Amino acid sequence: MKFNRRDTLILAAAASALSLCGVAAASAAEGDMVDVAKLMAPAGGVVDHVQGSEAAPVTVIEYASPTCPHCAAFSNDVMPGFVEAYVNTGKVRLIVRPFVRNVLDAAVFMLAEAAGPTNYHNVLATYFKTQTTWAASQTPRDAILEIAKQLGFTQETFDAALTNQELFTGMEALREQALNEFALAGTPTFYVNGKTLTGDKTLEQLAAEIDPLIPADFVATAPAAEAPAATDAMAPAADAMAPAQ
Repeated sequence: MKFNRRDTLILAAAASALSLCGVAAASAAEGDMVDVAKLMAPAGGVVDHVQGSEAAPVTVIEYASPTCPHCAAFSNDVMPGFVEAYVNTGKVRLIVRPFVRNVLDAAVFMLAEAAGPTNYHNVLATYFKTQTTWAASQTPRDAILEIAKQLGFTQETFDAALTNQELFTGMEALREQALNEFALAGTPTFYVNGKTLTGDKTLEQLAAEIDPLIPADFVATAPAAEAPAATDAMAPAADAMAPAQ
């Protein structure tokens, strides 16, 4: 599927997007291990946005879709406590990786990418918090644009973000890798040091998987901040990135 200028103007009707969570016929079972080397080499040239310390003993990767209600529930209800308990203490290196199921998913991730590394996660969090507003809208492009403006985008930077064909193609490759190499069957799917965890997860469920992997003599370290990218003329001003509250 190509993502061109025309797509940015129509963005497809999305009323049914919220019901689309299963994605593959051949699926990995809960607890299956995947090839960690392949898992840590995302396809399509898409760069991971890593939260947490590079020295963390546990790496958690979440494949997420902005139009998936289960992903939104995790982002809104579980993620803040998870980051506080595991990422900010240096125990976990967290990667939220795009799984694009439709053009609306693509639009949100493209906006997050255009916002730059320091604002990437805030943009995703904001769209998860407002999912019921834009994902089921009869005019999803307009709804996504209004939220983008609250995040500091202009009409021009919004349009520029949604015409990044290279990124869109890369996210398609990332999706195909997840399906074909990891047998991903739905969103969210988590990988904890390569172990597959499917579907909704509570903080307690994640803790049960992560805690045994943390050495008894582990000393908490401050997480490394994601390095800011070079200034991009199409990125919104950093001080405008407020929402996600």
